[in-house]
Amino acid sequence: MAVPKAKVSKSRRDKRRASVSKLDAPNLAKCPKCGEMNLAYRVCKKCGFYDGEQVLETKNS
Repeated sequence: MAVPKAKVSKSRRDKRRASVSKLDAPNLAKCPKCGEMNLAYRVCKKCGFYDGEQVLETKNS
């Protein structure tokens, strides 16, 4: 079994882990109905449409 030869300091450990946890920007897509930018493959919160169909009732529609 592998055993560390010396203690790894907190800063060295965190520097190694920092590259893994970098956040990516969310995938934004423009709604074809109203043009609002929202998350891809989600219902548009502004107009309530998804895949060309009215899914949610909104105050605007």
